[in-house]
Amino acid sequence: MVVGDSSGQGMVKTTRYGCNKTNFFPEESFKSWGNYGRALRNTKSRLTDRLFTRSSDESELHEMRARSQNEMTKSLNWFDIIWFGVGSVLGAGVFVLTGQAARDYAGPAVIISYLISGLSALLSVLCYTEFSVELPVAGGSFAYLRVELGDFIAFLAAGNILFEYIVTGASVARSWTSYFATLCNHKPEDFRIHAPFLAHGFNELDPIAVMLSIAICICACLSIKGSSKFNSFVTIVHIFVMIFILIAGLTKADTSNFRPLAPFGMDGVLRASAMLFFAYVGFDGVSTLGEEIKNPGRDIPIGLIGSMIIVITTYCLLGATLCLMQPYSQIDVDAPFTIAFEAVGMNWAKFVVAFGALKGMTTVVLSTIIAQARYFTHIARTHMAPPFLAVINEKTKTPVNATVIMTIANCIVAFFTSLDILANLLSISTLFLFSLVSIALIVRRYYVSGETTSSDQNKLIGFLTLIILSSIGLALVWVHSKNVVGYIVLVALWFIATLGLKLTVKEAKKPKLWGVPWMPWLPSASVAINVFIMGSIDGPSFIRFSVWTAGLLVYYVFVGLHASYDAATETREKFVAEQVEAATKC
Repeated sequence: MVVGDSSGQGMVKTTRYGCNKTNFFPEESFKSWGNYGRALRNTKSRLTDRLFTRSSDESELHEMRARSQNEMTKSLNWFDIIWFGVGSVLGAGVFVLTGQAARDYAGPAVIISYLISGLSALLSVLCYTEFSVELPVAGGSFAYLRVELGDFIAFLAAGNILFEYIVTGASVARSWTSYFATLCNHKPEDFRIHAPFLAHGFNELDPIAVMLSIAICICACLSIKGSSKFNSFVTIVHIFVMIFILIAGLTKADTSNFRPLAPFGMDGVLRASAMLFFAYVGFDGVSTLGEEIKNPGRDIPIGLIGSMIIVITTYCLLGATLCLMQPYSQIDVDAPFTIAFEAVGMNWAKFVVAFGALKGMTTVVLSTIIAQARYFTHIARTHMAPPFLAVINEKTKTPVNATVIMTIANCIVAFFTSLDILANLLSISTLFLFSLVSIALIVRRYYVSGETTSSDQNKLIGFLTLIILSSIGLALVWVHSKNVVGYIVLVALWFIATLGLKLTVKEAKKPKLWGVPWMPWLPSASVAINVFIMGSIDGPSFIRFSVWTAGLLVYYVFVGLHASYDAATETREKFVAEQVEAATKC
């Protein structure tokens, strides 16, 4: 329970949680069936309240954090953040995606594709950085969206990103088994258990993926600083392995393989760029470490931007090396670097590639478990998830409950589900979230309740709508027609909307410590690029996204809405009571 004071901070009464109804649903609406029935009858008014009520910076920074009973330890600096950023992004994807992008779409111009997708990802990183500096809380993007777009949008985004984290953690853990098998000179199926009584795609049981997840869970629960030291060590070793691969590969370089540079034209380069964007996904999890960073105003910009520059440089160099070793048409799609080394007579190098991939995937699993636990912790602070998951362990100063629960979910998915099924579940939620964060940043800069005039508010809504619609239009033209006139008209519409926002709407809030430059151009471009890339995702992924989002809506309407409404109402009532008491004493 939290007792709020007039400053928004709370005095916390320590509560021991067990396995009973009260610990899962302590709110007034769930104390009896009669209460729940009354809550359901008030769904419309409560939904309206949650749709239009936004949180505040002070509430996220103080009141929400107080609900975890204990504070997380501020032990991380910019060095830790850089390597968390690199470790969360630089996984095994580069060893697979580079091959398909180079052979089927870009040729040697895959370097340009990596650069384009990297700069696109950097736009999202900049938006995250401003929010992370201003709101250094465990909720990351969930907290940012609560403040700017309200509870409902924040819940939908967070529910999707948690699902994505579970799928990512499970798929990387299963990939870890595959690369471990290669390192041991075995086939992946040698380390999996075939269960013929289960459906195809769910019958290759992977105990190694489960054991890896459990080991990393223990590490993440014990200490964030210990996890950071482990991550930094493994990631730095991983970088050295990458450097070794680069040097070894360049000894077999043939510059004639770079001709032609872009055999599929600019269209192929852009298609490859859309594919390779997903090699950069993962940095958003770093923003969930905000509460554990010593100096957010300094450490977060250095860490997030610095790590992205390292990753972009590494990816471009690896792409160049691969294309210098082999003609693009001979690159293997499934194991590009392994086959390339074999083709130039360096069979031993496949073990170095597997070793490097193992190290990269280990840090990705660690970063994923740490990030999803902190997301879940902050969601539970709002009571949209059972509040016992918000508790910070008194001894370790880490969210042990949330970490264990999310690891169990990872293990279940990783144990049963094959990689091809998992791969098809990825991507769309992340781009959806990135787009919302960019929109939220524009809202943050141009709208302050009670200060922004109604005229500026209407213009902001209108220009944002045009930015979003023109971005969707560009994606549709890209997918269906590739009409040059369509591109020109829609880009012009996006430009006019962004320019109109810049020239006619007064900027209502300036960042206190660090801000995105060239507002609103950079976040507007981020929205356009993220939506554009979403256009390259297959139809079934949108169906899965819609089904999962529908499931989230059902949970929200029947549980999350009422729990969060009760928690917010209790906080407001206590605040008013304390204000009255303070006035009486005066």
